Amino acid sequence: MSAGPAPDAAPGRFPVPAAGPAPVPVPRKRAAFESPAVLAEREAAPPTMRRPIATSLGAVLVMLRVVAGVIWMVAFALSWRPVLSDEFGVEVVPGSEDDQTLTLVLVVILVVAGLGLLVVALFGLAVYRGSNVARLLVMTFTTFSITAAAVDYFTGGEEITVRTTLLTLSLDILVMLALSSRAARAYARRPRPKRRRA
Repeated sequence: MSAGPAPDAAPGRFPVPAAGPAPVPVPRKRAAFESPAVLAEREAAPPTMRRPIATSLGAVLVMLRVVAGVIWMVAFALSWRPVLSDEFGVEVVPGSEDDQTLTLVLVVILVVAGLGLLVVALFGLAVYRGSNVARLLVMTFTTFSITAAAVDYFTGGEEITVRTTLLTLSLDILVMLALSSRAARAYARRPRPKRRRA
């Protein structure tokens, strides 16, 4: 004799199985190497993406880096004579030909440094507008700056203090962290809307 249907089962229907624990999703292991095309597709951003905080912060830090560079130039100009006298033993009579030559050298150094800071400031504005080329160039500049400071420190040539390179080095590291973030990268690589021709 066959058993009848379950009491809670409707006639002509299969009984509803008891609810059990939900299946646990198995995490998929991320590949050690992914092609740039896959990464670009994964991080693709719409053209209307709003400017992320990382990009704005990176641009502000670049401008602060420029201000720190100006402060360094002023300190360098004021300590030019004492450094020549204390470090290199160069004693120059004011108004002499050697004094004019050293003044010319100082002016050349300051002009070159000022032009470099102007270029960095323009790159900062371009980073704020979302230029990927400017972002990469700024990151390259900060990489060289951090590397140079590290080499000087580990070779015993210069200590990292508040009066030397601590301020600029800290800003370089913060710029690198901000502009290398995923949001800043996606914003810089977003497709630009095409302009309609009149």
